[in-house]
Amino acid sequence: MRHVSDWTLPDGSVLLNFSDSVRGVFERNVQTGDLPESGGVLLGTVHERGLLVTLATTPTRLDRQLRYLFERLPFGHRTVARRLWRSTGGTTRYIGEWHTHPQDIPTPSAIDLDEWRKLAKARADKRPLLAVIVGRHTLHVELTHGNGHRQLLGPY
Repeated sequence: MRHVSDWTLPDGSVLLNFSDSVRGVFERNVQTGDLPESGGVLLGTVHERGLLVTLATTPTRLDRQLRYLFERLPFGHRTVARRLWRSTGGTTRYIGEWHTHPQDIPTPSAIDLDEWRKLAKARADKRPLLAVIVGRHTLHVELTHGNGHRQLLGPY
């Protein structure tokens, strides 16, 4: 797989791991040719110093997918998140969002940054939002806080 599984903040204070199944979702949705953007939510577990992302939802028929736009509608994604929350006694939870860009090395747009800030601000647990953009060769991985503060993660 081309996408790295382990990520960290520069100071090592947060460690992040994408499970093989999540990386598989990323790989299957790399935006090549004329494919539209794809995306979904990231679910997993929170640990003392890190996050383990165990599931990435994929686009539903209700989501809006265009060449340069992915609009995730909550219906199917929210159902999956709630089901996992309940079945794991609250240990598997919403961690963040992912979507693709038709770029080798993806960079967030102003729309991405604004949406991530809104989603982070609305989080009931007040944890930062994990935001991932899947590019053709690399991932863009960051934590976005409700106050707009951004922390980029790099491969571990």
